[in-house]
Amino acid sequence: MIDNFLRPAENRVRMAADALRILGALSVLLALLLHGLTDAAIVAFALPGLMLPRFVGMRPWADTAVSVTLLVAAWSNVFDLYTRIWWWDIVVHFACAGALAVVTYLFLAHRGIVPAPGDGGVPAAAAVVLTTAFGLALGALWEMVEWFGHAYLTDRIYVTLDDTIGDMAAGGLGALAAGLLLAHWPRVLMPTDRPGRVSSEAGSRR
Repeated sequence: MIDNFLRPAENRVRMAADALRILGALSVLLALLLHGLTDAAIVAFALPGLMLPRFVGMRPWADTAVSVTLLVAAWSNVFDLYTRIWWWDIVVHFACAGALAVVTYLFLAHRGIVPAPGDGGVPAAAAVVLTTAFGLALGALWEMVEWFGHAYLTDRIYVTLDDTIGDMAAGGLGALAAGLLLAHWPRVLMPTDRPGRVSSEAGSRR
């Protein structure tokens, strides 16, 4: 995975994705200067997700899509779009959970923890179930972070039971959709030689 991260950008789309990673890091500083520590911390949560697509070797367009999704999600908090636009929360949770669930699956596949997508003999249902489970788990973790922030940091963080359940449901559906994409068209997300390479790496660790 280190080789993937250090590999020079092969085209303009990858360069755009790398530029978004730099923008993400600068966004933390910008949020701190203009909006305060709490908003900067929220934006900082996006940084690991911005880096992981590079590590797992996602296709440039998929890498860019994940980065855009995470930055939109982070800055939507800063500008209070989730409370200003009633449906925005649902859309962002759907897209963000789907993107992060796929990245999580591919990261774990690289580590040999889950079967690599596209492996012969691996049921497509396994990728769908695991990706959906990852999305639901990440959604639950995020709701815990929101609750902690609302309870102990600032009441600007909007937390209600209906909002929490709705966010997790939207995220679960997004992860399900992403799991179907990953299970049936893995080469849309990964280069044609990547699934096999992940599989061989996973096999060498067993």
